Amino acid sequence: MGRLDFLWPQLLWALLIWPLLPLAYWALLRRRKRAALSHPSLLRVRQALGPEAGWRRHLPPALLASALGLLLLASARPTATLTLPLREQTLLLAMDVSGSMRATDVPPNRLAASQAAAKAFVQGLPRQVRVGVISFAGTAAVVQAPTHSREDVLAAIDRFQLQRGTAIGSGIVLGLATLFPQAGIDLSQVTGERRVPRAADEPAREPAPFTPVAPGSYGSAAIILLTDGQRTTGPDPIEAAGMAAERGVKVYTVGFGTVDGEVIGFDGWSMRVRLDEPTLEHIAAITRAEYFRAGSAQDLRKVYDTLSARLVLERRETEITAVFAAAAAALLLLASGLSLAWYGRVA
Repeated sequence: MGRLDFLWPQLLWALLIWPLLPLAYWALLRRRKRAALSHPSLLRVRQALGPEAGWRRHLPPALLASALGLLLLASARPTATLTLPLREQTLLLAMDVSGSMRATDVPPNRLAASQAAAKAFVQGLPRQVRVGVISFAGTAAVVQAPTHSREDVLAAIDRFQLQRGTAIGSGIVLGLATLFPQAGIDLSQVTGERRVPRAADEPAREPAPFTPVAPGSYGSAAIILLTDGQRTTGPDPIEAAGMAAERGVKVYTVGFGTVDGEVIGFDGWSMRVRLDEPTLEHIAAITRAEYFRAGSAQDLRKVYDTLSARLVLERRETEITAVFAAAAAALLLLASGLSLAWYGRVA
């Protein structure tokens, strides 16, 4: 729990009134003592009860005073910064399905290892988190719109098919268009689909007004970008990251594969697949997220475990008046119970 904060006017009243409670109790005791001295029979009864009755007599009033003090503090609307589970969030998995994912330096191959880790990650997320899946190679496609159905997400991950090209920027831009469908984001260079000409009598659709926000400030969604290579086509990933930053969306980047890479061949030619870590680190930095490197299937699972812990919890300022009120009620019940048990009345 972080630092407690209170509304200062109410807190000052609480600090002024609370010390008066022990003084009022002390004045009441002095009044009873004078009454006991004026009636010797009452004094003899008190002495017959023994010393144990002394602390018993003071405990219920002390608990009552503490309860009233907590109620006074509750009136000051206390708040604290707590780590709490998110009520609802959308996570988009943007996963590389380029031909380099057939490399076997991560057994059985990079694609199969990434699919297994992604499915384990999705299954471990709280049910209130919506998950969407985007695949990208030369172009990008939404293979599963954000949903609460884990079965649909797992089935979408199993449907991945390898393609040519690595359009990292396309994965980010399509993720933003999925999160903000009314933003009018141009997808003509992202999905590979041509724009359908607008009919002469069709009214023009204006995109929703856009005002940039602070990078990383959009707490309702995040993009997890996983790739094993360098961009070969599509929009500039740094410019795409700038679009995400303007919308406050964090893009967590995961570089998957071994450091030295591997030479892969297909269709009569070969190439060495290497990670472009500086670009992935830059994307994460621009959007106020983090970059992770996963050199093996086990590393990737650890990365997903880390992301799960960070993305489904958040630290936020929360009013805890109810906590103080509940504690006060518990003390009141305890004081009343002890008074009834020891004296047969609530006093």
